[in-house]
Amino acid sequence: MIQKILVTGVAGFLGSNLLDKLLVSGHEVIGIDNLSMGKLDNIAHNLGNKFFHFLQKDVTEKSTFENLASDIDCIVHLAAFKIPRYGKAIDTLKINYQGTENVLELAKELNCKCVLASTSDVYGRNPNLPFSEESDSVIGSSKVARWSYAVSKLFDEHLAFAYQESYGFPVVLLRFFGSYGPRHHLSWWGGPQSVFIEQILNGDEINIHGNGLQTRSFTYVSDTVAGIYAATVNSKANGEIFNIGNNYEITILDLAKTIKRVSNTPGELKLKFIPYESFTGKKYEDVMRRVPDNSKCEDILGVKPIVTLEEGLSQTIAWHRTIRACV
Repeated sequence: MIQKILVTGVAGFLGSNLLDKLLVSGHEVIGIDNLSMGKLDNIAHNLGNKFFHFLQKDVTEKSTFENLASDIDCIVHLAAFKIPRYGKAIDTLKINYQGTENVLELAKELNCKCVLASTSDVYGRNPNLPFSEESDSVIGSSKVARWSYAVSKLFDEHLAFAYQESYGFPVVLLRFFGSYGPRHHLSWWGGPQSVFIEQILNGDEINIHGNGLQTRSFTYVSDTVAGIYAATVNSKANGEIFNIGNNYEITILDLAKTIKRVSNTPGELKLKFIPYESFTGKKYEDVMRRVPDNSKCEDILGVKPIVTLEEGLSQTIAWHRTIRACV
């Protein structure tokens, strides 16, 4: 029975929501976060819990993982740096590699299970949908920095399986599809839905990158956390890769329209279409469609998404309004 769990990126969006689930389910948690993107407010309500120990440290530093408890049953590695939309490709590559290597070294030392966050971005430009866990990765040119995130996560996946084969401890890889909900970051780091909600509540123009016809599949955070938790506690997940996502596909343009309708705000929807080159200053390649095949997650872990997009957006918009009222 997995009892003590180490979570990296614990003060982030997914990490803090997973922490709530783990504590409610009776687990002891050690959480690590350097608070560069995560927020102490996300975990403040748990800081007094005797079953939670928080360490403000950096996963890229080897010293972070020294002198930790020897009875950790599982590590859930969520800390990462995302797509370098505005530069910082070096951070994306180094943080994702160094953090994962340090986590795998600890799992090797403790001989414990390791669950690693990957991304749906690893499928790249593969035109064959929906994406199954066996689908090919079709990555663009190395001259286009946006692919550094996908490549860093693919490297992490290969490194994890190499450690499993060489040292015998189990790993699980989770490829997330557009998770959103309360505590997501309010910038593009949190995703288009986060930015759109703020812009609509402010009565501003909605910034649509490209023509808005690119599609995504958005997954409410409780469904994502259910997948992470099942992969953590279920031994049937060991050695596997899982898509964690909702297979409802929607264009970015229709997402903006849906948020406007669900938010019930006055006035007409105002759209501003922004060419990629105008904010990157260089060539940028977007993925035109991204939809998961969820059958493996449902068959092995018994988890499938249950929150509809409109239900999830309604709850997320309510959260946005709550935090705006506190400012």
